[in-house]
Amino acid sequence: MFMCFEIMKALVLSGGKGTRLRPLTFTTAKQLIPIANKPILGYVLDRISEAGIKEVGVVIAPETGADVKRYVGDGSDWGLRVSYIVQEPLGLAHAVKVSRGFLGNDDFLMHLGDNLLKKNLGELIDKFESEKPDALILLKEVEDPTKFGVVVLDNKGNVVKLVEKPKQPPSKLGLVGVYLFSNKIHSAIDEIKPSWRGELEITDAIQKLVDKGCFVKAEILDSWWLDTGKKDDVLAANALVLDEYIQRDVKGEAIGSTIEGRVSVGSGTKIIGSVVRGPCVIGKKCIIENSFIGPYTSVGDECLIKNSSINYSIIMERTIIEGVETLEECLIGRNCRIRSEDRSKTFKLCVGDYSEVKI
Repeated sequence: MFMCFEIMKALVLSGGKGTRLRPLTFTTAKQLIPIANKPILGYVLDRISEAGIKEVGVVIAPETGADVKRYVGDGSDWGLRVSYIVQEPLGLAHAVKVSRGFLGNDDFLMHLGDNLLKKNLGELIDKFESEKPDALILLKEVEDPTKFGVVVLDNKGNVVKLVEKPKQPPSKLGLVGVYLFSNKIHSAIDEIKPSWRGELEITDAIQKLVDKGCFVKAEILDSWWLDTGKKDDVLAANALVLDEYIQRDVKGEAIGSTIEGRVSVGSGTKIIGSVVRGPCVIGKKCIIENSFIGPYTSVGDECLIKNSSINYSIIMERTIIEGVETLEECLIGRNCRIRSEDRSKTFKLCVGDYSEVKI
């Protein structure tokens, strides 16, 4: 049973340019890319709400902030009270700096809007409240530390050093995109300068806390964590969520079709002369005809898939796919049309919204 943390606020970072997910992020925020037909940001807000936090500041970019606002609204769908803070992409510590008016002097949880983790946030908040560190950081051993903030611990598990995306990593412990801070983080941020990337790095601010003798605690995660910054990461997150959470729930109509395993089908969907094999999810008002929808695939609302085979992919809403022998490991945006005249090949695509592809 977790306590309700009315005094603790949350800061959710939903800005950035999402350059590693282009062309999709030319037209939408990366945090709104769907995982099992639900935006990544929705899962983040679910976990924050479950932890008992009520006040949430959502940091948005000028280019995609309107899309985030349309999805989140006032936060009432999650039982939250949401404020919006506009930020140019100048680093995670900069996001905290421009949010000072919202945060005040309260303790707060900072959660990157494109990160998913299994760990219950309530457990982390309980630990922060009971042990009262100035920062509680989460770590996970990663294969390629050069892509992350990296942390060095001493033999007692104390934080010694933090480095942002080092060319020669001093350890394999990467910073997970969830942090808990006391108000001392603000003075630490005031004392740091932009890095070689031109950004105010949160790793530098946490290092400043360490240098000043503040209590900085680390916890190494023993459960999964996903940073959905690239296409492969998004597909892996989709597969994991489908595997862990999707249950069989067929609301649509199956006509001369076979639906195998844990498959969720939305109302108004017609599956005609096809095979659907879970775990997978198909949205509302779709038509699946003479096709195969394989495991770890998510199909958004109002899609038409005809004479095609799809595996391990995300197909967003109102997209049409016709005559494609096999689509595999694909991330396809909204309102797209994919057609093929070659029924003998497998294609792996990343396609932005409103695209038309003939292959």
